[in-house]
Amino acid sequence: MRLRVLISLAVALSPLPGQTRSNTGPLAAFSQSLESLAARVGPAVVQIVSTGYGRAETGEQGASNLLGRQHSAGSGVILSEDGFIVTNYHVVQGARKIEVRLAGTVSGIPEEPVLLAKLVGFDRETDVAVIKIERTGLPRLSFGDPKDVRVGQVVMAFGSPLGLAGSVSMGVVSSTARLVHEDDSIAYLQTDAPINPGNSGGPLIDTSGQVVGINTFILTQSGGSEGLGFAIPSDVVESVYRQIRKYGHVHRGQLGIVAQDITPEMVKVLKLPQASGAIAADVLPGGPADQAGLKIEDIIVNVDGSLIKSARDLQSFIYGQAVDNEVTMTVRRGNQTLSLKMKVIERSDDPQRFADMVDPEKNIIPQLGILVVELDEKTQDLLPGLRHTFGLVIAAESSDSPYSGESLKVGDVIYEVNHVPAVTIRAVTSTLAALKSGDPAVIQVERDGRLMYVTLELE
Repeated sequence: MRLRVLISLAVALSPLPGQTRSNTGPLAAFSQSLESLAARVGPAVVQIVSTGYGRAETGEQGASNLLGRQHSAGSGVILSEDGFIVTNYHVVQGARKIEVRLAGTVSGIPEEPVLLAKLVGFDRETDVAVIKIERTGLPRLSFGDPKDVRVGQVVMAFGSPLGLAGSVSMGVVSSTARLVHEDDSIAYLQTDAPINPGNSGGPLIDTSGQVVGINTFILTQSGGSEGLGFAIPSDVVESVYRQIRKYGHVHRGQLGIVAQDITPEMVKVLKLPQASGAIAADVLPGGPADQAGLKIEDIIVNVDGSLIKSARDLQSFIYGQAVDNEVTMTVRRGNQTLSLKMKVIERSDDPQRFADMVDPEKNIIPQLGILVVELDEKTQDLLPGLRHTFGLVIAAESSDSPYSGESLKVGDVIYEVNHVPAVTIRAVTSTLAALKSGDPAVIQVERDGRLMYVTLELE
């Protein structure tokens, strides 16, 4: 359909026989504006290549998995003049080395063939990572407001699809709040701008040159672009980016509300006073919203001056709030308009909540590149239902793990290392210190309520 419209427009603007082609018509002006936009945005988009180790199939039936060298390619966008770059976590996941290639000459200095980057931090839940290169005077982009994005709006996707650096594609926004899976914590921007493997981490740009999203995945049956591309909205990316720069990790806030979009059926059956906003489908007992007096079926219309038109608006607002912030919520309950004050609390199921409890010098297990917290009464209250009353909770991990094999994850609770109970940090470090390079370590952990063994090899 879009192609037919463009062809019709081109035919309408084509010169008649005997006429000369004009470069000042609407189509030429449209083309020139896109060229200008690409020239302005392109220098702030980088190509990223990460190298690490992972399981590699031998291709022989019955053969065991071997550890092989793996490469991952993607894109990123520069957000500060001193070299902070945002990309997708899956682009740099497990990387031992991260290389960044700039788009071209910066400040008159020819680009270096390869710039090494370090991983500043990442957030698995949103698939966002922040890396840094040691350069100054870099071109950068700024975030746009996803609330201003509309279905049908023209956008451009920048990146390195299939390794082709400096590529640009154009399309429109297909949806401003797409939940691909029912349990998704993020409502994505959907676009038909062609996106392929290698575009991950690159920016989705509006016509003003601002970042409205970070391209992260596609839905495809052929392996290539089928017009179903998805980007993490800029407000989510910006919140994660700022928290990683400040804390090195992300704090998850909550108000104790399960919100849904209002449907016409809800308005009719529940006799709701309005058809827009976010309806409180559940209010968690004892949570901030419950204590403030929010009730099921209340319609949330405004929070701290931000208009709430959908559940996604409320979710995005909470994502951007720091823990302990007090917010004022305006709700409709029948014919009443109420103002409720409540405080943002840390989400109880967020494994990153232990990161501030550790001292890098006292809580490190250097052989595994992790920071841990010993289980005590306080941490047990935060992790109810654990199998044991002893153990070590992984609070943070190094971007350059000194082992190979399977991976430990933030939130894992270590119970044993080679049959030695993980009662204290000293017990585990002593056990690992007795192993030589290349010796295996079998670690029993509890992950998501299940016991499992993680096998790795020290380097």
